[in-house]
Amino acid sequence: MKRYDAYCPVAHALGLVGERWSLLVVLELMHGPKRYTDLVDALPGIGTNVLASRLRELEAGGIVAKRVLPPPAASRVYELTEYGRALKPAVRELALW
Repeated sequence: MKRYDAYCPVAHALGLVGERWSLLVVLELMHGPKRYTDLVDALPGIGTNVLASRLRELEAGGIVAKRVLPPPAASRVYELTEYGRALKPAVRELALW
């Protein structure tokens, strides 16, 4: 996660979601929980190393959580936390802009 030497809410937000691909990962997860492979498929051009890094950073920032679905699926999925879902209005405004 990138840090800025400024006490500013925008700098804090950019530290959490300002890296390349981060907001696109968040956007995909706004449609519901996704497996890692679903995210790779939905984000053409993202390197798997970049996706893994972004998921780790978003998880460390409390924006994304990982969980295992109950059997028979037993797949690991990534989903937005409540904190992550609070980004919806900001992402919407960016899209409208």
